[in-house]
Amino acid sequence: MNIVDPLRDRFRTLLRIRVPRDLPPVGVRPTLGARLVCDDVRMSVQAGMSEGLWRWLANNGWREVMIRPDRRRYREVPAALVTQLIDASADERPRVLHAAIANASFRPRPARPAVWENTRS
Repeated sequence: MNIVDPLRDRFRTLLRIRVPRDLPPVGVRPTLGARLVCDDVRMSVQAGMSEGLWRWLANNGWREVMIRPDRRRYREVPAALVTQLIDASADERPRVLHAAIANASFRPRPARPAVWENTRS
């Protein structure tokens, strides 16, 4: 992150360029491996996610990331906690989801390889 990015973010906020967006409509259940986001938290869809669980997550504000490439930073929910959420009963889901969000953390971005261009021959 360079020094200009935070200044640009504050400038855009002061000018009210940022406008809160409505949630997109709930679509069909995402496919295996799709990314779901809610605010700054992201999880991957695993095998076993039922239509009922997807509807419950969608009603709680979770949506599939449809933007490629998505450069926003998210806290990642560990895969083990997503599995617990899939296995949880309908009564346990809020507690398990809250624990999953509490344990979500930022993953460091992989370093970009240096691009060396030989302009002289």
